Amino acid sequence: MAGRIDQSLSLDQPVSDTRYAQGTRLQGLQKLGITTLRELLVHYPLRYNDFSEIVSLARAPLGEVSSVMGTVDEVKVKRIRKRMVIVELSLVDDSGVMLASWFNQPWIAKTLTQGTRVLLRGKMTHSYGYRKMSAPLYTIIAEDALQGGVLPVYPANAQVTSNWIARIIQTALEARPALLDPLPVALRVEQGFMSRHAALLAVHQPESTLAFCEARRRLAFEEVYLLQLHLMLTRKLREQDSVPFRHVTNGMGLKAFERALPFTLTADQVAAVASILDDMGSDRMMNRLLMGDVGSGKTVVAASALAAAYDSGTQAAMMAPTEVLAEQYALKLGPLFDAVGIPWALLTSSTTTSERRRMLQALDAGTISVVFGTHALIEPDVHFCALSLVVVDEQQRFGVEQRAALHAKGKNCDILAMTATPIPRSLALTIYGDLETSFIRTRPIATVHTTTEIIPKSEMHLAYEGIREALDRGEQAYIVCPLISNKAPAESSADEQDDETLPASNLLTEFSDEQDSGSIKAAEEELLFLRRRVFPERKVALMTSHLKPAEKRAVMDDFRAGRIDVLVSTTVIEVGIDVPNATVMVIQDADRFGLSQLHQLRGRVGRGEKDGAVYLVTAALEGEAGERLRALKRSSDGFELAEQDLRLRHEGDVLGSRQHGAAALRLVNVVRDAQLIADAHTQARALLDTDPLLALPVHAHLRYELAAVFGS
Repeated sequence: MAGRIDQSLSLDQPVSDTRYAQGTRLQGLQKLGITTLRELLVHYPLRYNDFSEIVSLARAPLGEVSSVMGTVDEVKVKRIRKRMVIVELSLVDDSGVMLASWFNQPWIAKTLTQGTRVLLRGKMTHSYGYRKMSAPLYTIIAEDALQGGVLPVYPANAQVTSNWIARIIQTALEARPALLDPLPVALRVEQGFMSRHAALLAVHQPESTLAFCEARRRLAFEEVYLLQLHLMLTRKLREQDSVPFRHVTNGMGLKAFERALPFTLTADQVAAVASILDDMGSDRMMNRLLMGDVGSGKTVVAASALAAAYDSGTQAAMMAPTEVLAEQYALKLGPLFDAVGIPWALLTSSTTTSERRRMLQALDAGTISVVFGTHALIEPDVHFCALSLVVVDEQQRFGVEQRAALHAKGKNCDILAMTATPIPRSLALTIYGDLETSFIRTRPIATVHTTTEIIPKSEMHLAYEGIREALDRGEQAYIVCPLISNKAPAESSADEQDDETLPASNLLTEFSDEQDSGSIKAAEEELLFLRRRVFPERKVALMTSHLKPAEKRAVMDDFRAGRIDVLVSTTVIEVGIDVPNATVMVIQDADRFGLSQLHQLRGRVGRGEKDGAVYLVTAALEGEAGERLRALKRSSDGFELAEQDLRLRHEGDVLGSRQHGAAALRLVNVVRDAQLIADAHTQARALLDTDPLLALPVHAHLRYELAAVFGS
């Protein structure tokens, strides 16, 4: 048994303890983020090259994909033009000779040198009297390696090749044949899992498709299971010595706030408020995620929780990722709180020094009950008298440490996280673990409809015409660009027009030739173009992250007041902007945005009583980008689109790389593995029901694994 323990503990030793992992190869591994044996063994292959059926060069059938093996006889590098290089080599075996070529991959000439034994897989053709493969897959065969089989291809670099990584991993696994398994025996038997060592062998050296699939299932389950345990234990440890604060959930402030609302809550909103208030009034700390589609009314739901904190004689803080969004809270909720006597404040980096000093004193004294703000809320000099509720909006835009910093300013605070990026339950479980979830799926104004059209760049004038029609009706529009500036030209003043300005009647037939349809749109250049060539008679303004906070505030105030007709912007308006009279949005180079982000942007129009229209301008009508845009056109359901986004992109791209636990999931796909994730969640909860802190001796190695993987 001691040998098994020693082998398992050795996984956290330096990777340099493994044979072949020294010198230049060690440097290469370190560049790949591999410093320990544990990190080496979870450096999984990108793909596999199947060389299980090797034929001779002469017998490889023409027009079909085959695997062949031979020795490199000659290598030539041909430079056709300045930026065009062809590497051509001749390969020989006992049956004859063939040619292989690669386009614009000059490094291959340094890798496949004369005398190298190599496996190639590709389509065999016949050209100018020679058998030939173009851009075949290749694997160098070491002298002592098996010939053929299914060979892994790893993420690699110039210092350590894929073949060397395979050899180093093979050596590490051979030296540790009796690794302890962190999964409980009963769980492995129930689920029919192979051992961890067998699974690692089958993933790195697959002998069959069935063995690989079973190994991947086992290791993917382990990833999620450990993550679930970590998240659940973290919450238990945080709460075990705490005494949760029980809020008053039927007080006069909340009742007065509900009466002051100028509208009736939807059924989804009522249900969400009820679940939140139930948590706040219970003897456990609230840890709830409120997910709602764009325009579904999450803010007013959160406001009910803020009012409950006031009724309880404590304080609440609501943090937003941008000043624009924080100011939107003040604009929407401030007058309602004023009407019912709930003292509130707004704290951002733009707050003046004197006002900030007064506000900090009031927070410390407890005379302010609700504070809206940005990252300014987590500054060290911000102190609360009795913070009992923390609300984090668009929480995926904050790092774990930032959310924890705000929570730490109170004692045993209830936590309400909100997001307008709907995510499937499987992803919510992997990222948040044992977190209760509320959903708002319906929008308060069900009669408003927003249409979505895909416009080729060559027909961009159709999108501008859509804006012109809206302006003629007295409405307003957004134009969103992926970049702030391409070349940062000197900008004219808002009222300045130059000699190149054309009459409006000529615009739709002449403007297309002026802009390069292949270039990426930038907001600053688009602003000048619109002012000079498209809408010279209208007020067109700019909103980007480069503007100072006071300038952003002035622009938004003017846009809300109708003093700006067209707002050119980047994604700074993605959340928190609510201008009911803005009914049209043009998204330039829409293919450069993610599906969930496009849906968020689309939610900025159709927020009042008028229908909205969104024009997705793109040069990418096919492929994954085109599929993404067509999905947006077909559906307005944020939850459905989130599922589609996950199918097209990695979950880290959807939620952001800073989300806790994302780095621990290497084999898991939250769409494909939804049932596996649910099973892992159930099993983790069941284990902690029997052993809440994993204190039993039988779970000692499991505790060690959690500490090794998550540093806790």
